[in-house]
Amino acid sequence: MTCSQALDNSSTEQLPEEPPSYGLRQIVAETLGELLRTILPALLLAMLLTHFVAQGTVVYGQSMEPNLHDSQRLIIEKISLHLNLPARGDIVVIDLDHSEIPLIKRVIGLPGELVEIRNGQVLIDGAFLEEPYLPPVRPQDYGPIQVPADHVFVLGDNRGASNDSRFFGPVALERIIGRACFSYWPPEYFGQVR
Repeated sequence: MTCSQALDNSSTEQLPEEPPSYGLRQIVAETLGELLRTILPALLLAMLLTHFVAQGTVVYGQSMEPNLHDSQRLIIEKISLHLNLPARGDIVVIDLDHSEIPLIKRVIGLPGELVEIRNGQVLIDGAFLEEPYLPPVRPQDYGPIQVPADHVFVLGDNRGASNDSRFFGPVALERIIGRACFSYWPPEYFGQVR
């Protein structure tokens, strides 16, 4: 091959293409697009989980002392409420029209039951209810009251300082947001809610 042939061949070879230059507008658009593809599904999933599965809540006040404490943080689960009724003893979070914040109370009476309090002791259909989770209670009387269908009767564990069904009546099941299942803050209360 002669020198002139080598020059002719080199002139027909293609040089590697330079990468296209991106303008600032295109970089911002691609970055925003990537963020939306990543963050939007995560936000949607978080909203669905919070609405249908579980969410965090805060205890306000002393109405559930000594078992739950003011400013304690809880996880409430929502799925089981769609599968069955709350059980007696469950701690539930309820949303009532007259309250600015959700209330946390314990389910005491179930639909159709007769609830009465005599000398501080709860009776369900005439039988005394054992409540090992309670501190000593002050004597008081209430009722009897029949819990309507699709309702529950709720009380705070600190009966002397609780706004509960004794004052606002039985709670419709549709007003229950979820069951308290786990405490995550402060660390000394970390664990299952009972």
